[in-house]
Amino acid sequence: MYLLIKFFGLAFSALLPLVNPLGSALVLLSMVGPAPLSVYKNLARKIATATILFLVAVELMGTALFSFFGISLPVMQVSGGLVIAVMGWGLLTQEEPVTAASPQDVDESRFTSLAQQVFYPFTFPITAGPGCVVVMVTLSAHASVKGVLPNVMAHLGIVLAVVVLSITVLFSYAYAPRITARISAQTVHGIRRVIAFVLLCIGVQITWNGVEAMLKSVLKG
Repeated sequence: MYLLIKFFGLAFSALLPLVNPLGSALVLLSMVGPAPLSVYKNLARKIATATILFLVAVELMGTALFSFFGISLPVMQVSGGLVIAVMGWGLLTQEEPVTAASPQDVDESRFTSLAQQVFYPFTFPITAGPGCVVVMVTLSAHASVKGVLPNVMAHLGIVLAVVVLSITVLFSYAYAPRITARISAQTVHGIRRVIAFVLLCIGVQITWNGVEAMLKSVLKG
């Protein structure tokens, strides 16, 4: 039980600032745009489920998968960081409509294609990016302790943290339009630009972390 609580706390505290449910909800809002609340709720359920499956799969098989393909964590950081930076730049330079359409005026047929974007980019890298993958692989390595029961309890603690975090994602994404409903359009526009810039900075930072790690390995060699 001690290991379960310990790894739950470690995983939740490490993943929460990376996932950032409220900040990611604003990014989702910028990408989806005006839509009925039912669309956001449906997307939120699918993204939360995909986040659980994705992070648990990384926790269980991430290290072995990277080793099989010969991919190092620094390389993954550089690649994933560039993807996030490009998405942040796209949102930062995105043209805002002159008049915002209301959810009732939008053709709902446009949202049928959103189901194809549940994993990429809504789950990865918007919700759970390269930083989350690095954290899950690292925690998985530390959770592989001696003994069957301690091993199971440690990994169970990580999985529970992922589930709880995904529940916060579910509610943040489902009610993203209501979160900004009472905020003026100019304020929402400003918040979106700030979030996009932060997303760009996160991508650059993750990329630099990977480059720095590769440079250190080269210099040591």
